[in-house]
Amino acid sequence: MKKLLCATLTLVASASLASCGGGTPASSDEFKPALDTKTACTIKVVGDYSNFEALDTYELARFKEYYPNVEIDYRKLDSYEDSIANRLESDKTEIFCSFPKMLTDSKFAKVVAHMEDLSDPKLNLNINSIRSNLLNRDPQGKVYMVPVFSRTYGALINEDLFAKEGVKIPTTLAEFTSVCEAFRAKNYASPLMGYTKADVKKGVSKPSNGLMYAVAYPLFMAELAKNPTALELANNLDSRAGEYTRTALQKVKDLFDKGIVNRDECDKIGDNYEKTLLRFFEGNVPMMACSGDTVSGAKKREGKQPAYGQNPFKYSFYPLPLTEDGGYFIDSPSLEFSVNKDSENLAMANEFMRFLVTTKELDYMASVKGLISPTQTKPFPSIYYKDGDKDTYTPIYTPFGNVPAERTISPEVIGVKDALTNQIKAASFYVGRGEMTVDEAVAKYGTFA
Repeated sequence: MKKLLCATLTLVASASLASCGGGTPASSDEFKPALDTKTACTIKVVGDYSNFEALDTYELARFKEYYPNVEIDYRKLDSYEDSIANRLESDKTEIFCSFPKMLTDSKFAKVVAHMEDLSDPKLNLNINSIRSNLLNRDPQGKVYMVPVFSRTYGALINEDLFAKEGVKIPTTLAEFTSVCEAFRAKNYASPLMGYTKADVKKGVSKPSNGLMYAVAYPLFMAELAKNPTALELANNLDSRAGEYTRTALQKVKDLFDKGIVNRDECDKIGDNYEKTLLRFFEGNVPMMACSGDTVSGAKKREGKQPAYGQNPFKYSFYPLPLTEDGGYFIDSPSLEFSVNKDSENLAMANEFMRFLVTTKELDYMASVKGLISPTQTKPFPSIYYKDGDKDTYTPIYTPFGNVPAERTISPEVIGVKDALTNQIKAASFYVGRGEMTVDEAVAKYGTFA
């Protein structure tokens, strides 16, 4: 519980930042060049994003205001986790995307060996601009990766549709149940939707990251956060941990049994996040369960849905209130950066990181990417997009900024390991598909591939 209490969102007394809708950074958070501004070099960055426009277009342009002769060369690596170690050694890449599991999995020992300690005072990186619950520290307090985006789970809400039908956006389980009954009475076949088919990659079907996972994962995290014994069992894939998935799995089952989710209607969506967004933008879906990674693609998909172009509506991302006290904010890094301490342009790489790890730039880059900023800014900066010649910001994540500290959970802080996520993903998927009972899924914990 002490760790859970650490997972808080610290308020920053602030005026409005015109550039990103956030708070004014402290003077110590303001960037001032420390190197020769005439320096010419290329900072190589690698990751597994196919497109990183927020970095190699927007942030580069802003960095060039200080260092006009510096370029950023971002490259996507195929089979990223298998190839990153060789890449760091072969061409001395300066900055690379990293993940918490790298610090605990011996498979990534060579990768970790290249990581610079970003908490070293000599680097002068203001990592205090980042919410402390998102910083992964080793036993000596060193920080080898800094989050640049945060993700969570919830539901996209069509606010105009709620207003049209005279229904209040729910904040508790009782309100959620009442709202769903009201929409069903108004002939909405599935008040809550999301994609419910398997993910199919290279001809192989696997449990999806869709509706069932978005519902079950926060509830499972809440169980683990309050019970260290349960967390240890779950991380070790001990079958006894299955019992702690029961609440989450029963909630998934109830959604289908009570008609809140119509699987036949959801199956029509397809099997990926783009189809999920296109269905939401048809305008007749009250709530669409998904992750923040799905929400990040929303602005780009508005223009792909003719129905939205004809009848645009206001929407935001809310916690799913599936407990009597409301929903949860699962505050978890979506992407982190590390610096290769053996890179050829280390000084400029550190200078760029010092520039990036400021409230202003992290807020801005997250708003461009469409994910939650990892900074202490509240309310969360809005999603950025270009409307003709105008810079526009749409508040999407504000509801999560209102979640109290006691309902904010950071899986990395409480010690959640990646292996257990596959267990709750598979269990909730099979329960939601009606292919397993709750008891069967509970009993199979630790055996799902």
